[in-house]
Amino acid sequence: MIDLNAKQSILRTPLKLAMSAVFAALVCVATLTLVISIPATGGYFNLGETVIYTAALLFGPIVGGIAGGAGAAIADMLGGYAQFAPVTLMVKGLEGAIVGLLHNKIKKRTKRLSLSATISVIIGGLEMVAGYFIYEQFVFGDVALVEVIPNLLQMFISLIVAVAIMQVVLRVFPQLKS
Repeated sequence: MIDLNAKQSILRTPLKLAMSAVFAALVCVATLTLVISIPATGGYFNLGETVIYTAALLFGPIVGGIAGGAGAAIADMLGGYAQFAPVTLMVKGLEGAIVGLLHNKIKKRTKRLSLSATISVIIGGLEMVAGYFIYEQFVFGDVALVEVIPNLLQMFISLIVAVAIMQVVLRVFPQLKS
């Protein structure tokens, strides 16, 4: 058994890098699978958050941050939203890192994975909503408000799906709980 979270494992860094790459690809695919454009700002609703949250909840802040930032930024570039790619790299990377970091900290104190995951995703998701709002407010002005509701909806749908996926994966691979 390979413990991805073991502090002394010589395989820890290469495995986290590999998981980051795999999840970045999955974030990109999930982001591009369902795209609902928001014409007022040029942004779009997508379900890439589901994979960002899943990566962060299962594998922590490094995997969540790299997968979220890189995968979503690549999706922006491939999907014709290149103007958003730099901010996406920062906002989604920070989102994944926040979710993973908070989840690791909270689950140690509460021992309740679903509660820890929910709190972590809400805080990380609100960073995403605020990050895009601030960027769009600066670039587009008051029309930035148009994306707040779709971004919140994106966050809550992804929260529900990611927590369900996390629970199933942890039942099948209980060694990931450590």
